[in-house]
Amino acid sequence: MIIDVHAHCIPSDFLAWLKQADPSTGIALVETDRGTAVEMAGRAVSQPLRDDLTDFDARLAAMDRQGVDVQVLAGWIDLTAYELPSDQAVAYTRVHNEGLAAEAAKAPGRFKTIGTLPLQDTDASVEALNYAMDELGMSGVELATTVDGAFIDRMDLDPLWAAAESKGAFVLLHPMAPLTGVDMSLYFMSNMVARPAESTIALAGLIFSGVFERFPGLKFCVVHGGGFTPFQIGRLDKGYEMKPGLTAKHISKPPSAYLKQLYLDTVVHDAGALRYLVELMGADHILLGTDYPFEMGDDDPVTFIKSAGLTAEQQELILSGNAARLFG
Repeated sequence: MIIDVHAHCIPSDFLAWLKQADPSTGIALVETDRGTAVEMAGRAVSQPLRDDLTDFDARLAAMDRQGVDVQVLAGWIDLTAYELPSDQAVAYTRVHNEGLAAEAAKAPGRFKTIGTLPLQDTDASVEALNYAMDELGMSGVELATTVDGAFIDRMDLDPLWAAAESKGAFVLLHPMAPLTGVDMSLYFMSNMVARPAESTIALAGLIFSGVFERFPGLKFCVVHGGGFTPFQIGRLDKGYEMKPGLTAKHISKPPSAYLKQLYLDTVVHDAGALRYLVELMGADHILLGTDYPFEMGDDDPVTFIKSAGLTAEQQELILSGNAARLFG
């Protein structure tokens, strides 16, 4: 059974709610020169809405074409609602996650789900995690790298990490903003460079702040092959060795030791890069991802993995074995 752990959608029930949301929700659909976008707290926060995020039949057809048996459905990272006041974000998150669960139920056996959280409120996030897993049958959550411009290692999320570890939640870390405050408008760099760079900064912060030392049992996956972190992990280890007064306040081992506790997906678009990730992490810590339905995703992931020069055992772990173990 081949499992894709990195895919996005806008649940149809949730979209219907967006279309009729009243001002008290803090949400509105607005027309821009590029199409319909979502506005939160008075500012547009999403790219234009895309039909392929809501077309359920096209999703199933794409999965069949790709050879994917099960897709782990997550929301669209643009629609996390971290900009909203806590009470509005809690209500928004409930509607979104219930819609996501309903979407998956349309095709039994083809989907797992990971919800979103009102991450600007730690206590509410713990409650939302419990509801998502206990009441909606979700497998975990997707988190963005930043909350209103601040990287998540700067937030007091230990109660959430503790709850996620205790419940065996799968946590998917995904970049959100194209490096806020940096002009990345040329050459599509906002996607090609800024998104993996944002994951790199967030992951380094989580490592050095001691999250993975305090919560070694977290089932934590970083998309896009972990950004640039795996390819510069030696530099992080060197900094840990040379500047312990700055880097070793919260950790007792080199950063590479914590990186190897985590999981990375396969959306790297280069066979040599995938082989390096397998060498660095072990095949048992690499998960198939597509980033469906986006153009920068991998539309033929099974072929990519099978043609990357990996052993049959490594392929089996990446295609299905690891995810089957994590998702049960």
